[in-house]
Amino acid sequence: MVIFAAEDVGNADPRGLQIAIAAQQAVHFVGMPEGRIPLSQAVTYLASAPKSNAAYLAIGEAQAQVRRSGALPVPSHLRNAPTRLMKELGYGKRYRYAHDEPEAYAAGENYLPDELRGVHYYQPVDRGLEIRIREKLQHLRELDRRGQNSDK
Repeated sequence: MVIFAAEDVGNADPRGLQIAIAAQQAVHFVGMPEGRIPLSQAVTYLASAPKSNAAYLAIGEAQAQVRRSGALPVPSHLRNAPTRLMKELGYGKRYRYAHDEPEAYAAGENYLPDELRGVHYYQPVDRGLEIRIREKLQHLRELDRRGQNSDK
C-alpha cells in the first residue's frame, strides 16, 4: 500500500502516503486480527483517491537524464564560498535568497546546471491536488518569464 500510495495516488492526494504509513504503524502496534481494520480503512481510502503517477514518472525522467549526462556542475551562484579563492571565482555571487523575494520566490533564478535550463520533469495531471500544483507551477513559471524579461 505504501508503494501504491506513492506511485499511483501520488500528489493527486498526498495524504494517501500518510494514511498508508499510519496503517502500517497501526498494524505493527495492534497486531492481527485487529490490524485488519486500519488496513481496510487505508485500502478503501487509497482505492477511492484520485490517481497520478506524475511524480513517479518525473523521478524516472530525472534518473534517465543523469544516466545520459552524468554529473553536471552546480551553477556558480549557488556554490558556497568559504575561501577567498572561491569568492574570487564567483562562487555565491548574485545569490538570491528566496525568502527575501516577493512571494518567497526568486523569479527567473536558475537552480539547475545550464545544460538543463528550462527542463521540467514533473508534469502534474488534472486530478486531485495536482490541479492546484499545476496552477502554482504555471504561476511561478510566469513569474520566471517576467523576471527573465526584466533582466534584458
